[in-house]
Amino acid sequence: MNGKRTMGWLAFLGTAALLAGGAGYFQDRVEPAEAGVALAAPAKHPARTAAPATDGKDGISPIRDLSPVGDLFASHSWRAAPSVATVIEQPVSVAPVVQAPSVPPMPFQFVGWLDDRRDRQAFLQDGEKLYVVRQGDVIDETWRVEGISELELSFVYLPLHVSRTLAMGSSQ
Repeated sequence: MNGKRTMGWLAFLGTAALLAGGAGYFQDRVEPAEAGVALAAPAKHPARTAAPATDGKDGISPIRDLSPVGDLFASHSWRAAPSVATVIEQPVSVAPVVQAPSVPPMPFQFVGWLDDRRDRQAFLQDGEKLYVVRQGDVIDETWRVEGISELELSFVYLPLHVSRTLAMGSSQ
């Protein structure tokens, strides 16, 4: 059994060596110096090459390039090439937008009031600040107390001279 296997391997390796070494033997080799014919430079476009002409002496034609034109594996697309859009810049006239000043929301919350026989005082809260105000007092140079009644407080927003009211017991 080992003898058959060894003989099979020897036959296989011998055939492979013969084919590898004998490949150059079966090709026709024509040396350019011996034949007297100069090799043609590879043509970039074989379609443009002239028909093969014989040298005249030996009747051997020069070797021409038969490779295909261009790259075989180049990517091609059927889409049209994108056209570059032209941009026309137009000057933009920027008109300043004047926003009418408006009165901010009432920052105070009514906490309570004290009615003395002489005058009435109101307790107002703005965040963590507590104000005790009477009629005519100015708070932070922005709000002036116009009047304190049993139902509401009247204020004037000084920058715009706009009147606002705050109902007793509300948090507006």
